[in-house]
Amino acid sequence: MFDLSGRVVVVTGGNTGIGLGLARGVATAGAAVAVWARNEERNASAVAELQALGVGALGVRCDVTDEAQVDDAMARTVAHFGKVDVLFANSGVTGDAAFVDMSLEEWRRVLCVNVDGSFLALRAAARHLVARGQGGSLVAVSSTVALHGAPRREHYAASKCAVIGLIRSLAVELARHRVRANALLPGWTDTELLADAKAYQRFVDNTVARTPVRRWASPDEFAEAAVFLADPTLTFHTGDCLVVDGGYTVF
Repeated sequence: MFDLSGRVVVVTGGNTGIGLGLARGVATAGAAVAVWARNEERNASAVAELQALGVGALGVRCDVTDEAQVDDAMARTVAHFGKVDVLFANSGVTGDAAFVDMSLEEWRRVLCVNVDGSFLALRAAARHLVARGQGGSLVAVSSTVALHGAPRREHYAASKCAVIGLIRSLAVELARHRVRANALLPGWTDTELLADAKAYQRFVDNTVARTPVRRWASPDEFAEAAVFLADPTLTFHTGDCLVVDGGYTVF
């Protein structure tokens, strides 16, 4: 139903976890993919996997908190593919600290990547899309933690709430340029980002028991959502928060 042939998609943090799941999804639908991430070895592995799906792929070493690197990554991607149609601002980090003991340094570390990094990547893509004048799609990966909260992760929750506010404002401002802006809110997912949480079996058992489908997600289960959010025919879909969480937030 969804054909992304001829589209170029950027996925920040697209070399592992949910990011790679998003990249696989759009590549399977025919899009060329640029993976922006810091680990060059993982970038190369992701690119090889995406190319095996029969699409063009590019890996760019990029720290999304560095303005110059983000702008350079956009320039390199456009030089390679000729354009960008979609950007998923997916790069993110989390942390684990009791709020009363959380340092300002730890607070800023998480917000720098999750908020500043999203801002820089989305801004670079927005500048290109507006100048190009052919519309496009911007997607920020938030989290259901923005809806239900999480102990010892107040900095992470705050950052994911901020991303939703950013996306909603972009949806309003960029609509006249035919640029859509939406947020993807994954639920509990088996990735390296939550490896520390999975070490506590009681926590895993409790979250699984509260989830109607009775399990955590795998990164590949966001592939179809990525294709939906990137589809250029859905011109009326903007300013939305797409929740994919196995029903966790229903309760």
